[in-house]
Amino acid sequence: MPEPLLEFRGVRAGYEEVEVLHGIDATFEEGGVTAVLGANGAGKSTLLALAAGIIGPSEGEVRFAGEKVRPGSTSSLARRGLCLIPEGRGVFPNLTVRENLWVMTHSGAGRRHVEQCAFERFPRLAERAGQPAGTLSGGEQQMLALARALATTPRLLLLDELSMGLAPLIVEDLYSHIAQMAAEGITVVVVEQFARTALSVAATAFVMANGRIVQTGTAGNVEATLQSAYLGPAQPAGASPAEGSGMLNQSDRSAGTPQEIRYSKRQGSGGKRRFRVLNEGTRRSNCEDLEHLT
Repeated sequence: MPEPLLEFRGVRAGYEEVEVLHGIDATFEEGGVTAVLGANGAGKSTLLALAAGIIGPSEGEVRFAGEKVRPGSTSSLARRGLCLIPEGRGVFPNLTVRENLWVMTHSGAGRRHVEQCAFERFPRLAERAGQPAGTLSGGEQQMLALARALATTPRLLLLDELSMGLAPLIVEDLYSHIAQMAAEGITVVVVEQFARTALSVAATAFVMANGRIVQTGTAGNVEATLQSAYLGPAQPAGASPAEGSGMLNQSDRSAGTPQEIRYSKRQGSGGKRRFRVLNEGTRRSNCEDLEHLT
């Protein structure tokens, strides 16, 4: 049986004295798209930072293509085919579109080849080749980030909040490119708050909450139970609509983990229903539009 392309074994990690991930066990097989879902503060970006060697675990280990990932090994991981597009797109704003692409020639590809690959996939970038990247729209910057990644012919592409700050039509177009990349043999792990969008192209999915993986399965199975994975089970008939309680994961209850949450319904801007979720263990609150979950 082949080894997983990316694997987390009993991983705990955090920043200084604050632990963010609390014992993550997860495997990512080669091929297709895997979605990592969860609200702000769930630990999704920290998971990607570990995979890319930006930080190291305080306990456990991360493995890529059968080898242990060591903190600070970002350049060697890039040479072996791991590419991370961080939250915020990660382009050089003062360089032109063309110059941003030239940076990726370190992988051995020539400038002409890099430009050709980028402009064939994203014709809009060709129209703005001489324009500073910082003056592009958000969607165009994300296209440039994807084009730069593809220039390295990655084996594993890690995407952190691809849709952040972008219009729905732009997001839909970007995810169509993600699906095409996966069809071409690139393994993609995408971190998203906008769950339905990511699940539309993913084969498998993980749901994270409070530094733990609380649900995993096929994209279809996760989508069917997405609201309860975020907010806990539905309230019984007759319960007060203003307040209730639920558990994110039954196994956490048996382990004594402080995962109980309270949520209260209120009206947000534009009349949208919003829920305030308060984790009893960390006393950190987080608001999510219900439309992101359903």
